[in-house]
Amino acid sequence: MVSPELIALARYMAGEFENSDQAIAEPAWYVHLRLWQRPIPLFVEDSLTLFAEQANYLYPDKAYRQRIIRLQDSSNPDSSIQAQYYAIEDPLAVKGGGCNPDLLNTLTVDRIQLLPTCKLNVTKSCLDSGGYRFQASLPPNERCRFTYREETFQVFLGFEASPDSFLSYDKGIEPESGKALWGAIMGPYRFTKRQDFSAQLPF
Repeated sequence: MVSPELIALARYMAGEFENSDQAIAEPAWYVHLRLWQRPIPLFVEDSLTLFAEQANYLYPDKAYRQRIIRLQDSSNPDSSIQAQYYAIEDPLAVKGGGCNPDLLNTLTVDRIQLLPTCKLNVTKSCLDSGGYRFQASLPPNERCRFTYREETFQVFLGFEASPDSFLSYDKGIEPESGKALWGAIMGPYRFTKRQDFSAQLPF
């Protein structure tokens, strides 16, 4: 079983999102994106797991940044929930899975790769209107690094989730200089849910 708080977080995150208001207001800094986070049946014994990818709103067939986010209750004193990221060994095989979930049927635990340094601590606060506001961030001094096709990548990971919005702080980092290269360079991408996938969760 998983905690009610974990179920709430997964429900907030499961869906199709976009950031049209932000992209219209600040087009120089924010691309108009679609973000999909679909529940998938991995690690069902103790977790709720999402397949995530995104695309330029004008080119939904050119999705990128395919990844797996495993949400799990934690005994860590710094957070009651943790979000562990995994890479997909063949991301092209599931490209477009946000729009076409049938593509995700091939995803199994032996086709994904644990990213041990890419685990976020998730804290929560209660909202006056009901529900929670979750904040996820890397532990202090931790760096999310991984190798893909013999090249080393570093990503700054972080998000906030509430009943009404999803904020992404993700940005690519140049490993040597620490300079931000892409993503939420000027602040978080502010997404609004346009389609709810929470009914696909097992709880």
